[in-house]
Amino acid sequence: MNALLISTYDLGRPPFGVASPAAWLARAGIEVRCLDLAVEPLDPDAVRAADLIAFHLPMHTATRLAARTIPIVRALNPRAHLCGYGLYATAGEPALRSLGVGTLIGGEFEGALVELARALAGRDGCGGAAPAPAIQVPLERLEFLAPRRDGLPALDRYARLRVGSEERLAGATEASRGCRHGCRHCPIPPVYRGRFRIVPREVVLEDVRRQVRAGARHITFGDPDFWNGIGHALPIVEALHREHPGISYDVTIKVEHLRRHRDRLETLRDTGCAFVTSALESVDDAVLERLDKGHTRADAAAVVEHMRVIGLALHPTFVAFTPWITLDGYRDLLRWIAAHDLVEQVSPIQLAIRLLLPRGSRLLELGDVAAIAGPLDPATLVHPWRHPDPRVDRLQATLAGTIAAASGRGERRAAIFERVATLAGLDPGTIPAAAGDAARRAPVPYLTEPWYC
Repeated sequence: MNALLISTYDLGRPPFGVASPAAWLARAGIEVRCLDLAVEPLDPDAVRAADLIAFHLPMHTATRLAARTIPIVRALNPRAHLCGYGLYATAGEPALRSLGVGTLIGGEFEGALVELARALAGRDGCGGAAPAPAIQVPLERLEFLAPRRDGLPALDRYARLRVGSEERLAGATEASRGCRHGCRHCPIPPVYRGRFRIVPREVVLEDVRRQVRAGARHITFGDPDFWNGIGHALPIVEALHREHPGISYDVTIKVEHLRRHRDRLETLRDTGCAFVTSALESVDDAVLERLDKGHTRADAAAVVEHMRVIGLALHPTFVAFTPWITLDGYRDLLRWIAAHDLVEQVSPIQLAIRLLLPRGSRLLELGDVAAIAGPLDPATLVHPWRHPDPRVDRLQATLAGTIAAASGRGERRAAIFERVATLAGLDPGTIPAAAGDAARRAPVPYLTEPWYC
């Protein structure tokens, strides 16, 4: 029995979602090979040798890339059983089924993948029928294993941490999955429904040890929210710092948690946290309420100020273009970013992110969203929507192209921000001149992978 696990995109990180099930399959006696198509080509020989080919689908971009690859894989090996697993496996069901994917697994997928591989092995050994098409969303608590990463490309193929002129090789791990919260635009609530699952501390630390031995000098924690279980998370980074005092890390935490546990932020700073990513999404309270974010514009401003005072970098992310944004509202967002001296801390692509409406999105529960959402498009894997003001959609499309081109040329964030502001119709004289002040301070650490969706 041969299994092939394929990652198509994981934000420039070495994929935990491939390395973890690889360990489970290997323990079950299954020959397993891993491919990361974000940094290496598809291996035709590995495809032809596989009995089970499983695509990790943690996000929208990864799923669309998988949809382009699946026909190639099927042509190379029409006998293999195809599987999609991860957050977007069920959201992408119609398109994936049409491409010949037989099994879709959301939630906690490691055990289900082993069961599927064993069923296929039993079929081959006993002449049984192929597994019927199935959807599974297992949420039971798993006894995690340390991920098996020896089959993945070297760390120098992935995104790095950049601090000024210095670059550090970066690894990635996860201390938890799922989320306690129900943000309407997020793909996690439809799958986990308010639950989250922890990865035991020793498993996380062993995964870090192995990556440090492989050259990592920075670790990204890929948890949807690192402080869903703060009592689990903080001992992990404290132990990491004791064992590897020269290793930095980054985490993702909700504004709501940053406010509630503001007294614990210095622990992150003192244990080597390079920056915290937080999904601010909007600075319009009405939009934040529709998204069910659990924070306000004032909360976000308070977090920005507190983190600056204690010396811990914040990387805000945004869904800048929603059905409720106006041109004035977008200009207000830009002014807010500049006024809070965040120009260098916001990845430029965040200024052009447009709301996605995947299958099962909680946003479709809102009447005004349902009214503008078209039928699910199998090509884009979302319900298409148009803004009531066509000028907003035109601006978003222009900005997306402009930012992608400028980022590709390596332009500075401040220069890109100024261009965005001009395209949005802002007089440069009305924008607080914070970017120049930022240039005189210590450089903002960030990962070299600019995308975030």
